[in-house]
Amino acid sequence: MMLDATNPAVGMLIFTCGGLAGAVFALPFKRVKAWAYESYWLFYAIFGLVIFPWVLAVLTVPNLKEVLTQAPAGVLARCFGFGALWGLGGLTWGLMIRYLGIGLGLAIGCGLCSATGTLIPPIVTGEAADLVKDTGAVVVLLGVVVSLVGIALVGLAGKSKEAELSDEQKRQAVAEFDFKKGMLVALFSGIASAGMNFGLQSGDVLQEAAVRGGTLSKWQGIPVLVVVLLGGFMVNVVWCLQQNMKNKTLGDYTKSGAPVVSNIFFAGLAGVIWAMQFVCQKMGEPAMGDLAYVGFAIVMGSAIFFSSLVGVLLGEWKGVGARTKTLLGLGIVTLLVSFSVMSYGYKLTEQAKLPEVQAERAVQDALNAVQRMQNP
Repeated sequence: MMLDATNPAVGMLIFTCGGLAGAVFALPFKRVKAWAYESYWLFYAIFGLVIFPWVLAVLTVPNLKEVLTQAPAGVLARCFGFGALWGLGGLTWGLMIRYLGIGLGLAIGCGLCSATGTLIPPIVTGEAADLVKDTGAVVVLLGVVVSLVGIALVGLAGKSKEAELSDEQKRQAVAEFDFKKGMLVALFSGIASAGMNFGLQSGDVLQEAAVRGGTLSKWQGIPVLVVVLLGGFMVNVVWCLQQNMKNKTLGDYTKSGAPVVSNIFFAGLAGVIWAMQFVCQKMGEPAMGDLAYVGFAIVMGSAIFFSSLVGVLLGEWKGVGARTKTLLGLGIVTLLVSFSVMSYGYKLTEQAKLPEVQAERAVQDALNAVQRMQNP
């Protein structure tokens, strides 16, 4: 099936795969031993924000050098700057998971990202009317709102969990569980991390140049991604090295008894898996047509859904009562409903376009017939 044509079903599937990557990226960190947080986060950043995206860009964008060197400086600065803003939020993303666990932490963080990252870009760019331009768009927007309700329910489940379990029980599943501290971190991280989507939606010029140079439409967003991630990398690497010096953990990289090679591999693997969620977002956007802006919401929403399931499998909700389980279940079901609502919205949009497409095709057929008559 070609991705160069609009196909919302394919776009939804690709976005959902991105959400799965975002939900499980932190699992390899569990295999890192005898290193401080800042030490393994540095290699997460090196592999996920630089090596993997640039290798992918070189392999998929034939005119990558021209796209980047001939792009307007303002566009590059905007993409880089929003990437740096995401970098500030990304620094605390891992802390959020440490304090809240994978299930609850990603639900809150991704939820805030979804809301701000989806709704603000069309407003800032003067395209807010696209949010309600037709029945299909309104239904898609309703789906985004429903997803926020699901996120809120999962958050309430986390609050209920804190009230029900003893400190010892909470730390059996999440070693450093701290709801208040985690919520503060999640609030900052979730909002700042929306800078990722702001950056990804700011590079249309780069995408157009890539397509003109022969890049397939499914890869057209990769040049934008590498610039945005480079901005995030600069913030991450400065912070990690500063923390290494402050905490005297520079020796981690050569520490006797630490599995250095294994640690680098698993930290780097986490970075690559993390980057895949936004690779999927940019790959899926061409298939969505005018509704590409909702990709971020779908990626974040599906990340919440999958992370909630991962949290259950890891025992992060073990020992909670019926009320908490009910809230968690309702949250997950609501998220599933939101995906269905958005899918229906896409269907309505495509149906509304059908007469227009048919009319354009008829005009083109008529023009072709005239040309054949003029040039028998």
